[in-house]
Amino acid sequence: MIKLISEELLDGVTHDAQENSRLRMNYNFHESLDAPIHRLLNALEPGTYLPPHRHVDKEETYIVLRGSLIAFFYDDMGNVTEKVNLNPSAGMYGVEIPSGTWHSIVVLESGTVIFEIKSGPYKPLPPEDVAPWAPAPSDVEGATIFMKRMLEV
Repeated sequence: MIKLISEELLDGVTHDAQENSRLRMNYNFHESLDAPIHRLLNALEPGTYLPPHRHVDKEETYIVLRGSLIAFFYDDMGNVTEKVNLNPSAGMYGVEIPSGTWHSIVVLESGTVIFEIKSGPYKPLPPEDVAPWAPAPSDVEGATIFMKRMLEV
């Protein structure tokens, strides 16, 4: 079955993200969490917090379909080593993140949607792959301060 990425689909998953307390929503193209390759839309709204993390066993690719975000990359101590503004309107479409690389994003525009690709199967991140130097997702105030600080780097 052909799976079409359309404006209607992007609008639908964006609406779901806006209604979600985490301000993001996935739309999976892979059939199960055990699939060997995960392909998904990830609708992201400003204020969503993805704590810095790494995947020691897989690369991850983001392609921005609309909107914009800044992807941040860190060393083991939490220092920003690189950042890139992904915005298709500016000709910056995506990034491949090498395995083992600490990374996070800050969403700049409402309606931002990325196409994400990484190998499966899905496994929750172990605690050692979530940055100990960044706020936990449950620390809403700390996460807000952290994201503001990243935008000043």
